[in-house]
Amino acid sequence: MKDLKQALEARRQQHLYRQRRVIAGPQQPHARIDGQEVLSFCSNDYLGLANHPRVIQAFQQAANDYGVGSGAAHLVNGHSHVHHQLEEELAAFVGRPRALLFSTGYMANIGTVNALLGRGDHVFEDRLNHASLIDAGLISQASFQRYNHADLAALANRLKKAGDSGDKLIVADAVFSMDGDLAPLPQMAQLAQEHNSWLMVDDAHGFGVLGEHGQGSLEHFGLNLQQVPILIGTLGKAMGTAGAFVAGDEDLIEYLINEARIYISTTAMPPAVAEATRTSLQLVSEESWRRAHVLALVARFRSGAQQLGLNIMPSITPIQPLLVGEADTAISASEALLQQGILVSAIRPPTVPKATARLRITFSAAHSEEDVDRLLTVLESIHPMLNGALS
Repeated sequence: MKDLKQALEARRQQHLYRQRRVIAGPQQPHARIDGQEVLSFCSNDYLGLANHPRVIQAFQQAANDYGVGSGAAHLVNGHSHVHHQLEEELAAFVGRPRALLFSTGYMANIGTVNALLGRGDHVFEDRLNHASLIDAGLISQASFQRYNHADLAALANRLKKAGDSGDKLIVADAVFSMDGDLAPLPQMAQLAQEHNSWLMVDDAHGFGVLGEHGQGSLEHFGLNLQQVPILIGTLGKAMGTAGAFVAGDEDLIEYLINEARIYISTTAMPPAVAEATRTSLQLVSEESWRRAHVLALVARFRSGAQQLGLNIMPSITPIQPLLVGEADTAISASEALLQQGILVSAIRPPTVPKATARLRITFSAAHSEEDVDRLLTVLESIHPMLNGALS
């Protein structure tokens, strides 16, 4: 039997031990965490909707109308009127015939991949895909093939070798959660069509943020249903609530309703969360300034970071990783920032590859220009310890 105490101590020695922080109050840039007042740059609340008064009001009213829990799985007796409305509105927003709600993004990914694939099939994944996508491929029992990050030639070669045996599915993050860069989706869509493969895109970090109307990475690239037949979106990031959805054509959604075991066997999200998300979706449509503001903050930060000579990874999204290198350096830098009231997470292996530990800096529409300038000032003050973060 594994010695858990010894395993935990080994993680501590390798600077890989993880601990939770406790936030008191709502999700917002200026928060009280572990008893300390901080300016936070590590939330995925990209549009600042998690604490929006209209979203809160919608949640409270729906709790009065529908109660707290849904009480059952969607296929039993848990699929409420507001669940159905949200699915229809999400489908209309992303320009697809149907959408299907899941309780989490992790479940949406595992449920979709495992409904579509099995033994004798093939799944192709970028090595930097999110853990939920990796796990989905492994659990499916399909032939699981990974290729180097954004390496289109390697992907094309694996697709060619798979030939015509079994179904093929290319699974891609649209925006890579730890790097902030975008997958080459137009070229991947072309490869999928050439090799008779599905393309499934998880737009967790692009949905609500990218594209002229906030529809996400597919709008950003101008890709349609035929090019990307399976779209995954999460609601706990830019939407500020919780849950996820799959969007596609009528046949895909009906198939998932009947075959996705996680969907079939999981209690539906609370109706109040669905109603709150409907309000978030309205705000995304009505308040385009939120997208413009957060992306302007990103540009301001990148300009300042480049002037300081910081090794910021290439990204146009609210995810702005500052590459450090070693795990102990990332931890020291994160702690030094915290001492000055700035909260930024140190991301270490196995979440990222060895020697690529980083500070994962994220921005929200709830941040101000003054918040960004304060972050840059504090980063400048700790630059001697950043080592690999200086170019």
